[in-house]
Amino acid sequence: MQLSSPRLRAALLAAASLTLVAAVLPPPTPLGIGDRLFPELGNPGYDVLSYDLSFAYKDNLTPLDAVTVIDARALDRLERINLDFTHGKVASAEVNGEPARFESAGEDLVLTPARPVAERMPLRITIRHTSDPRGRGDGGWVPTEDGLAMANQADAAHRVFPCNDHPADKAIFTFRITAPTGLTAVANGEPVAPAVRLGPTTTWTYRTRHPMATELAQVSVGRSAVVHGTGPHGLPLRDVVPAQDRERLDPWLKKTAGHIEWMEERVGRYPFENYGVLIARATTGFELETQTLSLFESNLFAGEGYPDWYVESVMVHELAHQWFGDSVTPRTWSDLWLNEGHATWYEALYADGLGKYSLERRMREAYQRSDQWRAAGGPPAAPKAAAPGEKIGLFRPVVYDGSALILYALRQEIGAEAFDRIERRWVSENRDGIAGTTDFVRLASQEAGRDLTAFLEPWLYGTTTPPMPGHPEWSGKAATAADKAATTPGKAS
Repeated sequence: MQLSSPRLRAALLAAASLTLVAAVLPPPTPLGIGDRLFPELGNPGYDVLSYDLSFAYKDNLTPLDAVTVIDARALDRLERINLDFTHGKVASAEVNGEPARFESAGEDLVLTPARPVAERMPLRITIRHTSDPRGRGDGGWVPTEDGLAMANQADAAHRVFPCNDHPADKAIFTFRITAPTGLTAVANGEPVAPAVRLGPTTTWTYRTRHPMATELAQVSVGRSAVVHGTGPHGLPLRDVVPAQDRERLDPWLKKTAGHIEWMEERVGRYPFENYGVLIARATTGFELETQTLSLFESNLFAGEGYPDWYVESVMVHELAHQWFGDSVTPRTWSDLWLNEGHATWYEALYADGLGKYSLERRMREAYQRSDQWRAAGGPPAAPKAAAPGEKIGLFRPVVYDGSALILYALRQEIGAEAFDRIERRWVSENRDGIAGTTDFVRLASQEAGRDLTAFLEPWLYGTTTPPMPGHPEWSGKAATAADKAATTPGKAS
């Protein structure tokens, strides 16, 4: 056969090269970065700089056609590139503009480029694939009454798109979402172009200004109303609610500006380009701090079962995560207590300010249960892994009130002024970054003017709860029946 086209010749040579490389490499295996709780999550050898995600939505019964473009930097010489991806079909893969062989190994998508990628070289990966919203109850796409939303915590982003699915590798995100005209698509960040209508479909484009962990990505499609407002110092507010519920939910939406002002008084300027709540007609069992657009179940605001003060405190919980967990992201999943402990702390502080549930009472009740929580879930900074297939099981009481109890103990030990300095410095120095438990202990020691390691380690890693400073009368004795009856049950978030 005569090769009459240079492009055809190049394609055949690339295919031959792929076959040759694949022949000398061992079978692909799933890799990870060694997270204690998710050992095969994340991938070594590269640092993701940005994701460009395109989704074409038809309905909840049809997999979305998708394209994921990843710009990264190689940290090592790469003969293979592992991505986290499952629950979708791959049509093609390219590495730096050339076709790449692709195979599955566990929950990894393993690419073999036409030629190895040199250390420190740019790396562009393009994957054409589907993203399936059907048949999974452990995260990723969440069906709503009129479309979809995302809930990727802790390890479910790779059930939606190929990625380096660990919070230690944050990146800038661009979203391009096409849906039937009449529906509205939203995502993290802000619009970078007007929506474009082309016949029966419309395409929206959003981009984040700040790096984001994969678990915090949010895309929602539905019959939604987008409500705009203004928060402190001109901060753009953007809420997304079911169109039919807009009027009913409006009083709740108007509370957000005040919540932001309250948080800024305690920890400093809000860290992102905008904020809002995404209220979905869905059943998840939790609320979620997706970056700049927190996800809430609509039944939280239905006026049945939850008093108003509790709903507000949950709204503050997810808002607090924008500082603690989103802007400052955990180095490992064992550092989850820094996310949930802080969000619970500010939730409890807000409820205390409303005069409905005092902070001291909540901490005393948490202290009474703390040993039981540690026995069931492990110490706050070394939690037990969740059971297989139950990754949401990582979010136990010990990482919520059990971890807020550490912050209460710290404030009791060093005083409110030093504690407040720690909080402000933590979010300002680590903004848009990652940080872990060791970093927190070091910073707290600096602000306290003494080494707090010996004080904090039993609180963080002990199997039993240390004595509470300033409260020698507190014990681990179970709460009384009256205490239990008076305590409003929490929602995981």
